[in-house]
Formats: sequence, structure tokens, C-alpha cells
Amino acid sequence: MKNITDSFFPCLGYGLPAVSFGFNTDILATNPINLSVVFGVLVFFGKGVLSDLLDNRKQRILKTIRNSEELREGAIEQLEKARARLRKVETEADRFRVNGYSEIEREKLNLINSISTTLEQLENYKNETIRFEQQRAINQVRQRVLQQALQGALGTLNSSLNSELHLRTISVNIGIFGAMEEKNN
Repeated sequence: MKNITDSFFPCLGYGLPAVSFGFNTDILATNPINLSVVFGVLVFFGKGVLSDLLDNRKQRILKTIRNSEELREGAIEQLEKARARLRKVETEADRFRVNGYSEIEREKLNLINSISTTLEQLENYKNETIRFEQQRAINQVRQRVLQQALQGALGTLNSSLNSELHLRTISVNIGIFGAMEEKNN
């Protein structure tokens, strides 16, 4: 049976003698001239590609360094601006704190004065209400006394008034009313 490597690598010495060009992988058997030629070709053609790759890499590294320096400078500027804003805000906060305390004291005094005024007004309303209630009680007592006096007078009049006196009083009142009528006409 034929080995698969014989068809791909006929120079390996299995089967027929080698007639084609190929690489000898046995390091001890390789020709130093072949190696130097291969090495020379690699250096000649690879040097340009390798130097281009290294130059591109160098340019990318330098660009990255420049960008990071610019970013660093921008970050430093932002940090300084933030510090300045922080100092400004702290100053504002201190000012608000001081003004706030004085404003609180002012508001407290205003509130005390307002409550004092309200209490005085309530005291005045209370006194007016008491006077009003006293006056009303006095008026009620007067009305009761007057009613009782009137009832007493009516009782006295009814008991002492007889029919003759009653007729005389009516005729006197009619006469007064008639005289008033004549004056008006």
C-alpha cells in the first residue's frame, strides 16, 4: 500500500528516488547555502515589510501618547474648573448658611411679633364679646323688668277700670283723634 506522504513529499526517500525540488527538513542534512539564501531572501523582502509594520506601530504609539497627553491636559483643565466651581459653591453655601441663620432669626422675630399682635387682637375680640354679652344680658333684664312692670300696670288698670271709666277714656280718645283730624284737613 502506498503511503500518503509519498504523493506529497516524494523527496523524503520512501519509494522512488527524488527528482523534484523540495526542502530537506533534516537540519543536520540541510545545506548551509540553502539556508543562507532563504534567510537572505527573507531579510531582503521582509525588511521593508517589517520596517513598515514597525513604523506604523511606532506612529500609532506616538499618536496614542499624544492623544493621552491631550486628554490628560483636558482632564487637568476640567479638574481645575471643577475645583474653582467647588470653591465658588462652598463660598455660596457659607454665604447662604450665614444669611440663612440671620433670615431664620428675622423670620422668628417676625413670627413672634405676628403672634403677639394676633394675641392682642384675640384679647380685644374677647373683651368686645364680653361687653356685648354683658350689654345683651342687661337688655334682657330691662325687657323682663319692663314686661313685668307692664303686666303689673295692666293688671292694676284692669282691676281698677270699671265700665264707666272705660267709656269715658274711649270718648276722650275719640275726641282727641277727631281734633287731630280737623287740624289735618
